[in-house]
Amino acid sequence: MAAMTALTTLCPPPGPTSNIHWETVEATLGMPLPQDYKELADRYGPGVFNGFVHVYHPHGATEYADLTGPVPGRIRARLSRDREQGTHPVPYDPETLFACAVTDNGEYLFWITDPAGDPDRWRIAVNQARGPDWFTYDGTLTAFLTAVLGGRIEVPLFPVSLGEAPAGFAPARPVPPQSGPLPGHRPVDTGTIRSWARARGYDVPPRGRIPLEVREAWERRTPKG
Repeated sequence: MAAMTALTTLCPPPGPTSNIHWETVEATLGMPLPQDYKELADRYGPGVFNGFVHVYHPHGATEYADLTGPVPGRIRARLSRDREQGTHPVPYDPETLFACAVTDNGEYLFWITDPAGDPDRWRIAVNQARGPDWFTYDGTLTAFLTAVLGGRIEVPLFPVSLGEAPAGFAPARPVPPQSGPLPGHRPVDTGTIRSWARARGYDVPPRGRIPLEVREAWERRTPKG
């Protein structure tokens, strides 16, 4: 497809394609997935574009990067609470939003899953990290990445420098299968996370549960043990 050709020309994939059983993935999610995303995930594997946009993947290294993990559902539940409580405006029905990527700043990229039975017509929505603003792109995830990384569109929620730097993709470091806690839940001093987050401008309560977006950001920024 044209968007994939444009993306691979702009940002060459890292190596061999992934072996993803898409029927199993879609059955796990209970919904079909856009064809462009399947090709994107197959060609690039888990990783990050320009050190900023982390696309969720069925083979994500941790639960915080796994398309079939709990994070998309948690985000949807939070959006539903925001909408009901008036915390932040949500321009779309949260039930139609499915998180497919996240940035280093904490913005989420969503598929607007409408029409539900035609995923190749799904558009992309981006919400502001710790703020009320949204941005909508009338196209696929692959086309969105190509336009942003190529500097053809400027997303007000993203750094201006994102489209000015040479496009690149860094594969996620594989986490070998293991028993015990998921890598995303490795033991850690929560005070370390709170200090790290405050130094980067996150609003973190002094005690209690650390917000999901903060834990996600910390997981992405620190080496996996």
